[in-house]
Amino acid sequence: MAGPVDCHCHLAAPCFQPDVAAVVRAAEQAAVSALVVVSEQAGEFRSVVELSERFPGFVLPCLGVHPVQEVSPEEQRSVTLKDLDAALPLIELYKDKLVGIGEVGLDFTPRFASTDEQKEGQRQVLIKQIELARRLDLPLNVHSRSAGRPAINLLKEQGATKVLLHAFDGKPSVAMEGVKAGYYFSIPPSIIRSEQKQKLVKQLPLENMCLETDSPALGPEKQVRNEPKNIYIAAEYIAKIKGIPVGEVIEVTTQNALKVFPKLQHFLRI
Repeated sequence: MAGPVDCHCHLAAPCFQPDVAAVVRAAEQAAVSALVVVSEQAGEFRSVVELSERFPGFVLPCLGVHPVQEVSPEEQRSVTLKDLDAALPLIELYKDKLVGIGEVGLDFTPRFASTDEQKEGQRQVLIKQIELARRLDLPLNVHSRSAGRPAINLLKEQGATKVLLHAFDGKPSVAMEGVKAGYYFSIPPSIIRSEQKQKLVKQLPLENMCLETDSPALGPEKQVRNEPKNIYIAAEYIAKIKGIPVGEVIEVTTQNALKVFPKLQHFLRI
């Protein structure tokens, strides 16, 4: 049986620079099958692609422009079409290496998007990336913080079919709208300390679930660097909630990862 797939992590994050090889090795030794690595802005794209070349068939890249852009470690702002313009030629350049477009989406957290203009800017950037994913026949790896319903509605309106909603923070009833559309939801290790994620997993069918770590964020402990080998913590907690063996959670979520990221089948040893 194939091990779990980490469907969403940030291995190009600065905190992994000193020891990324050890982090990847620890995941391999823990029998993780693959790491789907996402990016947030054009400045990261080369690093993400280089990681996929350094660890071929194990680190699999997604490129995309996140709804919140970092100006400096202290300052973040809502995305604009200008941010996307800088990214598009690079996505075009690397398109044949990609397993998905991401991390893309909406983030209506008030400190990032308090005005209708900012929200509309985010929508336009997402629409363009949905169109891009369709043209390249790639799935979308989606962020939807404080914007669960608007994100699902926009994805449906735009006819997006292959969609992974990562670390969904909305109500289970809103998530079920995504389930009806055939979307998948990836669950991080922070489920062990998140009542909202626990409620979500109670409601979500296993057939619509994937696993992720969102490393270095959303680990089992707050403020402690998360890493891909912690994927098992998410699998074990889902098994506990659903009352099924952890092996079944891993098997079904890995099959789901193959459905949402069809290019994974070239790499997974199943």
